[in-house]
Amino acid sequence: MITLAALFGGFYSVVMAMNGRYDLATVGIFVAMVLDSLDGRVARLTNTQSAFGEQMDSLSDMVSFGAAPALIAYEWALKDLGRWGWIAAFVYCACAALRLARFNVNTGVVDKRYFQGLPSPAAAALVAGFIWLMTELGVPPHDVTWPMFVITLYTGLTMVTNVPFYSFKDLSLKKSVPFASIVLVALAIAVINIHPPTVLFALFVVYGLSGYGVYCWRKAKGRPTSVISTSTDEPDERGLHD
Repeated sequence: MITLAALFGGFYSVVMAMNGRYDLATVGIFVAMVLDSLDGRVARLTNTQSAFGEQMDSLSDMVSFGAAPALIAYEWALKDLGRWGWIAAFVYCACAALRLARFNVNTGVVDKRYFQGLPSPAAAALVAGFIWLMTELGVPPHDVTWPMFVITLYTGLTMVTNVPFYSFKDLSLKKSVPFASIVLVALAIAVINIHPPTVLFALFVVYGLSGYGVYCWRKAKGRPTSVISTSTDEPDERGLHD
C-alpha cells in the first residue's frame, strides 16, 4: 500500500505538470520519495518482504523518479530547447531505468553502506527541487533553461556511474536512538521549515556532489573506489562484476 501511494505521488506529479501546477508537481515527487524510503523499512520491520514487493517497488520508482521528473522538467523548461530538450529528458529517463535494473541485479554484491551511482530518488529530488525553488522565487522557466538542461543531464548520467553514495542503510531503527540524534532531527526539521524549497534543494545538491568527494578521497588514499564486492557466492553472478 505504501508503494502504491508512492506510485500515485509520481502519477499526481505528471498530472499537475500537465495542468501547469509545477509547485504541486514537485511536491508530489518529494512525497513519493518519503514513501519510498518507508516501504522497504516497514516491510523489514514487519517481516513482510516478498519478491513481488521488490518488483513493485522498482516499477513504482521508475514512474515516480524516472518518467515523472523527466516529463516535468521537459514541460517546465526543456521544451524551449527543442531537440536538445527532449534528448536531455530522455537521457535522464533512460539512465533511471538502467540504474534501477542494475540495482536489482547487483543487490547481493554491493556494499550495503553505499549506493552504486546516485540513487534515483535523490536524482529526482535534484530535478524537482530546482523547479520548486525557481517557481517559489518567481523565476520564469526560459531564464533557467540551460541550468535545467545541465541538472537533468548531470543527475541522469550520475545515476549510471560507479561513484559511491552513502546509503544510510547501516542506521538501525531497531536500536534505541541516542538523545543527541533526536535533538539533531528536531533542528533539521526547524531548518527545513525556514524555507523548504531552498533548504531541501541545497541538501540534495550537497548529497549529489558527495559521491564524487568520497570517490576522490578513496582514490587519494589508495582504497578501492568500487562498491562491488570482489567475490560472491552466487554462481550466476561470478565474473559479471569485475
